[in-house]
Amino acid sequence: MTTLPLFIPVILDTSRQGRQSEYVARFIVEQIAAREDVATELIDIREIAIATNDAGESLKDPQFSAMMERSDSLIIVVPEYNHGYPGLLKHILDTCLKEYIHKAVGLCGVSAEPFGGTRVIQNMLPVMRELGLITIFYDLNFGNVQTLFDESGNLIDPPTTMRRMDRFMEELVWM
Repeated sequence: MTTLPLFIPVILDTSRQGRQSEYVARFIVEQIAAREDVATELIDIREIAIATNDAGESLKDPQFSAMMERSDSLIIVVPEYNHGYPGLLKHILDTCLKEYIHKAVGLCGVSAEPFGGTRVIQNMLPVMRELGLITIFYDLNFGNVQTLFDESGNLIDPPTTMRRMDRFMEELVWM
C-alpha cells in the first residue's frame, strides 16, 4: 500500500519589492522538498490577480482556491509590518473559507528586528482561528532576517536554523 505525501504549500505573502521574506520562503520550500513524506509548492501572492472591488468569496481566485482545497495544511511566511501583517495577505486569505476548515497551519514570522515577527504571529492567531485553521504550537521566527541570508539567498548559519525548521515541520506533519 502506497500513501501519498502530505501536500503543504508555502504562502509567501508580501508583494513588496526587495522582500527579505522571499529568502525565507524559498529556504522552507527547499527543506520540505527534501522530505519524502511531504510535497510542497510556493504560492507567491504577487502572482495572484485579485480584484479589490468586492468582498469575500466573490473575489476567489480559482487556482488559489483549488490549491487551498488540495492542501493538507499550510505554511504562511509573513513579514512584520508595524506589528501587523500585509493587508494583501488578509484580502487573499478572506477569499476562501471552506477550503481551510480543520487544516493545520504553521506560521513563520519574518522581521528586520530581533524578535523575528513574533508580534505579527500574535496578530495572525485570531485570524487563523476565524478562518477555521488550526495553528501549530511551534512558530518559526526569522529575526534580523537581513543577516541570515547572503546576497544570493543562501542561509548563513544552517545548523541553528535547521534544528528549528525540523522541529517546526515535525509539529506540522504531526498535526
